[in-house]
Amino acid sequence: MASHAGELLSVLAALIWAFSVVLFRISGRGFSPLSLNVFKNSIATALLAITLAPSARATLPEAPLRDYALLALSGIVGITLADTIFFKSLNLVGAGLSQVIGCCYSPLVVLLSAAFLAERLSIGDLIGAALILSGVLLSAGHEPPPGVTRADIRRGTLLGALAFALMALGVVIAKPVLDRSPVLWSSTVRMAAGVGALLLVVAASPSRRYVWHAFRPSPAWKVAVPASVLGAYLAMIVWIAGIKYTLASTASILNQTSAVFVLPVAALVLKERITLRKLAAVALALGGVATVTLC
Repeated sequence: MASHAGELLSVLAALIWAFSVVLFRISGRGFSPLSLNVFKNSIATALLAITLAPSARATLPEAPLRDYALLALSGIVGITLADTIFFKSLNLVGAGLSQVIGCCYSPLVVLLSAAFLAERLSIGDLIGAALILSGVLLSAGHEPPPGVTRADIRRGTLLGALAFALMALGVVIAKPVLDRSPVLWSSTVRMAAGVGALLLVVAASPSRRYVWHAFRPSPAWKVAVPASVLGAYLAMIVWIAGIKYTLASTASILNQTSAVFVLPVAALVLKERITLRKLAAVALALGGVATVTLC
């Protein structure tokens, strides 16, 4: 069991993220992508700091400045940029299709890990990546949800692919530090850097007043707060632990199982239809995941 801790944690992160995506989709009706990103990551940073505080003296590593810099860069790329773009995409395509688009994340991590971390690519990796990308392309032509045009689906697909590419880059940047550092410390430094950069973006934004409105108690908090605790705090810790205890490419592939978990949740909560085209797209994507895992 212990020898597969990274793999089990990666699947658990996918399960938590599937529920979080549906809650974030609902939250997006009352928050702009930027305000939701600031809101959820501020909550996560506070919770991470509270969790880390009791054991800080005993567990904080004497890390070189380079480790802090890499985690900070990972946070800016994977949280400040990627999450904001992801929420915009989520608003356009919905939770179900968003998870299909997210299947491009694992082949990107595999490719970047091979290039920068010397993790080996196999023929199975390449075939799996092709299957996954086919699923993404099929999802882009899906019948749009009510009130959403095909142009929105195409734009949301492109934005989603960009968001997941940035997330993949963030993982590869952080991986060498994660291998030698405590999970909570790494998560906190990375999240704090992402939030710090977000605050600078908000300060320069013409809509900054609207962004701060997200912190005023409102009915939207009933969904946004649980989504933030699950998706930005708990899922973040479990996700980073999964990356730490196995290969980055293996963790990213197993993270894609969220595409399976989110379909029934989105259908139940958001009333999103499970169509044959969507199932075919997920089947292609998950076939790619299985190919990369088994070959």
